[in-house]
Amino acid sequence: MGKGEAVREAAEEVAAFAADFKALRDTIQRVIVGQDEAVVHTLLCLFAGGHLLLEGVPGTGKTLLVRTLARAMALDFKRIQCTPDLMPADVLGTWLISEEEDRRTFTFRRGPVFANVVLADEVNRATPKTQSALLEAMEERQVTAGTETFALPRPFILLATQNPIEMEGTYPLPEAQLDRFLLKANVDSPTVAEIETILDRTTTEKSVAIEPVMDGPRVQSMRALARQVPLGDRARTWIARLVHATRPGAETSVPLARKYVRYGASARAAQALAHCGKVMAHLFHRFRFARRFFPPRAAQTGKT
Repeated sequence: MGKGEAVREAAEEVAAFAADFKALRDTIQRVIVGQDEAVVHTLLCLFAGGHLLLEGVPGTGKTLLVRTLARAMALDFKRIQCTPDLMPADVLGTWLISEEEDRRTFTFRRGPVFANVVLADEVNRATPKTQSALLEAMEERQVTAGTETFALPRPFILLATQNPIEMEGTYPLPEAQLDRFLLKANVDSPTVAEIETILDRTTTEKSVAIEPVMDGPRVQSMRALARQVPLGDRARTWIARLVHATRPGAETSVPLARKYVRYGASARAAQALAHCGKVMAHLFHRFRFARRFFPPRAAQTGKT
């Protein structure tokens, strides 16, 4: 394959990426009224390979957004309703004893976390012990039960919701848990016009039919394609300096960070900026084909 043909093929891949992203967004917005920013953040997390925290008052469509996402991709969806009495085994799964032909064996019954799209509804109502049970699943895409480790299905994305009001009886997410989320999206209350549209869509016999626009393998291929975007030197330096400036003890920290921030952003924040930036590069056709296929002049000549 020649260089020109390779560049054309890459351009077609990027165009298909943007088209599929738009098709998925448009399909979701046939059900979700407004909430454009939350929808885009959801898709950014999906194709960047991260997880999303949705925060908003009740009745703003957070759960419906996650359900519609799963329906639009024909992926396995599970919902976990978080309550104070929810135990880690209720989320991850548990070992059961079964008897067959006078023999006792242990079998692992998988919990609801074993799905492509997992909704942890009102996650801050679960106890810290149950919240922590999700850490390995979010970071490693696996679950360890006893001495056995079970891989989660691919693709895997966890979307958690929390209510910013009625905080009595809740357990605020610790920093270690918050750090596992790629993005946080605020789901605002609808406007007057949006409420009218919601009434038209939900108070009649008509229902919006959703047909899947992509499958799991396509999501995986789009994730892989997004990672191929090269991270330029200027962008890498900008991300590193921005994250470092949030740390109050750093030499480059800004006055606001020194006054109001206790710890600052972690390295995961830098990874989040890079991953989301790569997805956005495909959407806005900012892909540098030349850098993908042609090495810099210094690399060609062996000079530094």
